[in-house]
Amino acid sequence: MVISIMFEAYNYEVNVHWQSGRVGQMSAPGIDETILCATPPEFPQGVHGIWSPEHLFTASVNSCFMTTFLAVAENFKLKYEHFSCRAIGRLSRATGKWMMSEIILKPELTICTEESFEKARKVLEKSEKACLITQSIKSMVVTEPTIMVSEMCM
Repeated sequence: MVISIMFEAYNYEVNVHWQSGRVGQMSAPGIDETILCATPPEFPQGVHGIWSPEHLFTASVNSCFMTTFLAVAENFKLKYEHFSCRAIGRLSRATGKWMMSEIILKPELTICTEESFEKARKVLEKSEKACLITQSIKSMVVTEPTIMVSEMCM
């Protein structure tokens, strides 16, 4: 007997159209906003003030971490007042080739009670491990969380 297992697959289409110089415009079907993207200013003919692929790579990890956190926190019934996360993407030439070698995530979480501290730590840890973008890249991802307890949690 042969058992066939069907896995779902999802596609995410992104289009890039060159504008001029080192600048392009990104769009996606079903999304009204477009984003300008360009070579980062550290490279020849790079452009200041426009999203670079390196920014977008870092943003992809950070936004995936946030959306994963939101789902895991809901599943764990973690009550929190605030979540934000700063991400730092490191572009380096460690092996002779440029690559995004490391992403440092610095989430800040404000919880409602001191008793939730351990649960909050576990939720952040599980969020990092479950983040599908993090699991899909070669870059090392380091999480440096700050957990605070609110004086006036709702």
